[in-house]
Order: sequence, then structure tokens, then C-alpha cells
Amino acid sequence: MRMRTIKILRLALLMSFAGLSACDNNLDINPADQYSEATYWKNSDEAMAALTGCYRVLLEGAGSNWFYETDMITPNGYAYNEANGTDAIARGVHNGLTALVTNRWQVAYKGIGRANTFLDRVQSIEMDGNLKKRAIGEAKFLRALNYFYLTDVFGGVPLILEQPNLEKQATLPRNSKAEVVEQILKDLAEAAESLPLKYGGADLGRATKGAALTLRARVLLYNERWAEAYADAQKVMDLNTYKLFDSYRGLFLLENELNSEVIFDVEYRMPRFFNSFDYVSFQLNRPAPTKDLIDAYLMDDGKPWNQSGQYDAAKPYEHRDPRLLQTINCIGYRYNGQITQASQVVNTGFGLKKYTSYKDDTNIPLIGNNGSELNPILIRYAEALLIFAEARNEASGPDAKVYDALNQLRQRKSVNMPKVEEGLNKEEMRNVIRRERRVELAFEGIYYSDIRRWKTAETANNQPVLNYKGEVVSRRTFDKNRDYLWPIPADQVQLNPALEQNPNWH
Repeated sequence: MRMRTIKILRLALLMSFAGLSACDNNLDINPADQYSEATYWKNSDEAMAALTGCYRVLLEGAGSNWFYETDMITPNGYAYNEANGTDAIARGVHNGLTALVTNRWQVAYKGIGRANTFLDRVQSIEMDGNLKKRAIGEAKFLRALNYFYLTDVFGGVPLILEQPNLEKQATLPRNSKAEVVEQILKDLAEAAESLPLKYGGADLGRATKGAALTLRARVLLYNERWAEAYADAQKVMDLNTYKLFDSYRGLFLLENELNSEVIFDVEYRMPRFFNSFDYVSFQLNRPAPTKDLIDAYLMDDGKPWNQSGQYDAAKPYEHRDPRLLQTINCIGYRYNGQITQASQVVNTGFGLKKYTSYKDDTNIPLIGNNGSELNPILIRYAEALLIFAEARNEASGPDAKVYDALNQLRQRKSVNMPKVEEGLNKEEMRNVIRRERRVELAFEGIYYSDIRRWKTAETANNQPVLNYKGEVVSRRTFDKNRDYLWPIPADQVQLNPALEQNPNWH
């Protein structure tokens, strides 16, 4: 991560705080190292190193594969193997031992434990008052982000606000989802008050006021608090700090990291911090986009493919919303300087361009496993516009501001799609917004949450997965009485009998 200095970063990596009963509650220090609980937390540098350790957890969770793996549990994508359990969840055969389920719980609580430790310990450290205030805001943002990831899939969870203490916390029961959400909103409101609009130099990549406000708007949206959600999204728009990046494809390229649209991303820097996005997406064809997602992209006259006179079955990807070919690698089209063959996208006939380093007309050597330093974007300005549009439409129906928010996305320079049709009613606009969210935010870790909060997963995820020929490559199952929440991990239930399992997961 690009924060402070290499020395501070090295110190931060010593920090490994606990999450519930899964881990030790002491600093994870090599015995040969000079740092320990007794000697740490003495000055500003050590405090900021510990804060960097809070960010570091994102490389294991939301900034690893979470952000696109969950799209493989939706009609957007297909996981052809059982890696991390995404295909098991998609087929409805997961349980409390499934890797993605246990990883989400453990990593989020690790992040919460680190943030709580920082918030407890920083109070006694003598340091610049403004820096301390900002750092506390960053830690509260990160704690809120991790609690959000927990409530999104598990519902209510134990709400812990002190540094890890195995004796006191090992048998805590679950708080209600509403209680945890209120704490998330409180943390984010306080963070927004103390965080700056932007950073420079070595501090680029830290949480900002805009990040806290947008995440807060997302949480409010997911909990159907419409007026509050669009009010917070409006605050982000009123900051006049962000704008849509001209190139939709370029938005996700290495050379454009931290561009005008990025509100919060996860920082990777070679050689210490790297990921496998290039290798997995291009060479392993995972995730594999589906025909169902392709069909969601409108024709460039603004109509669905099956209602437009421009559609040509022999050239199905021509005259489409430009975001299609800026997101998806299709057979017969150039990618990495060569024409894509069916053998390169064997799973569904489609590959993912987003979060790869390759360009259409330029050939570069294939990037190996663990060879990428692309930053996954967890929050961007386009989402703020979509939150505003959806929440305002749900609160009071489509008005000029709803249209304007959506049309900003449609009119991005590299997209230039027709504006949304005038005169829509609330339900019609809802359908437009949902389609727009799907294509704009495809493979950014949003759609799995969307179809569950919209209560459409029981239909969408009970359909077969089709390849580009319309052939079935997999069948999925979604139990509406069970699968809107994940099971609490089996090891946590075993270790803590006070943890009540989610409905129908016994």
C-alpha cells in the first residue's frame, strides 16, 4: 500500500489482531522481533503503522477475490470449478464449511479486531491532534466496511466495539441486524466528519469523506431507507470532488488508477503486494460471463436486443451498449492484439476484460499468477449516482433528478447511449435502474447483494447458466426460505453455542 514509508508498512505487517474465537488476541509478533504489546503503541509512527495494518486486511478479503467472485453466484457469471465454494453457493449445495463462507467471517472480524485495537490504543498516544482525529475516522470507516460485509450475507452478528478479548468475547450472542446497521451508520457519519476530501503523496488510497458518505448511502439503500440514502448520495455529488472518467474501459486500467471516478480502492504494489486478476480472468477464464448478462446490454438505440431492428443474430455484439465490449471479451473480437478464439473462453464463450491489464489492439506477454498490481475499486462515483437514482425513485417516483443521474452514466464519453425514455412510471423506472446497475457495476461485487435485497434471487438464481450458443453449462438452485442469508460458519457455531444459526441451516 502506498502509505507513509516502507518502514511504517513493515511495522504494520506485524499486526495481526483477532476476530472472535478464531484467532489469538495478541499482536502476532515474531519472537525474534523487537516489538510486542508491551513495547508497541508508543508514538505516532507506530499508531499509523497499526492503522496501515487495518487496511492490509482488505487484501485478504474485499480486495482479493470477493469483489468479483460473488458475481459468479449470480446470473452474471459462472465459476467452472469449486475454488472458494462459489459454484457450490450458486448450486445451493454450500454449508457452514464452505470456504467463501468461513473466509468472509474470519477476515471481516480480523479487520474489525484490528480497527477496535487501534481505536482503543490510539487514545493514549501523544500525536498531532488533526492526524489523530483523521486516523480515528479511517479506523471507524474500516470497521464499518467490515461489519457491512458481514451483515450483507449473515444478517445479525456479534457487535464488538472493544479490542479482542477472547475471555469476554468468545461466547457473545448475535446482535440483531438492525443494531449492527445502526453502529455502521454511526461510525460512517463520524468518519465523514473527520476525514478529508482527498490526500496527496504517500497517503493516496486512504479513506476519505466521500468514501464514508457513499458507503453510508449504500448501507441505507440496502436497508430501504430511501430518503436518507439519496440524501447521503446527494452529499457525495455536492462535494464536487468526483466525476465520471471518460473511458469506461480505461477506468479499470493500471495507468488510470485513482482517477476522478475512484472514491475508494484497495492498493496493491509489487513486489510485496500482488494479485492474480490478470491470470485468473484471461488464462483461466474465471469468472466466465454468461449469456444472460450479455442479453442485459441494450442495443445502441436504447432498446433490448429482442426489441430492436438493429439486432443481427450473425453479429450479436454489434450495435450494443459500448460497455459490453469494454467489459466482456467475445469470440471474434480483438483482445490483447489478437482475435479471440472459442478455445480461449471455453466455459461460456465469454471472458472478462474488467480488471485485466490487456488492451484490445496491443499485444503484451501473458501475465502470470500473482503478477498483477491492479487496484480493485470498491467504491466509485457511478455507484453514488445509481444509489441516488434508485433511492429517490423508490421514495417519490421518477423526477428530473432521477433521470439526470442515470443519463450522466448513459452519456459518459465512451458510452454515449441514448438517454432514458421520458414519461416512465415508478415501476418502469425501477426496471431501468436495475438494468443500469447490473451492466454498469458488472463484476464489482454488487449484483449478488442486489438480487437478494430485491428478492429476485429466488427467480434469477433458479435458472440454468447458458453459454453463447444458448447451451446449458450448469444448473442452479436457490432456496427462498434459506439462501437469502449464508449459514454462520460451522466452526464458529461449534466454538460458541450462543451463536444462533440462520433459518433452515441446521
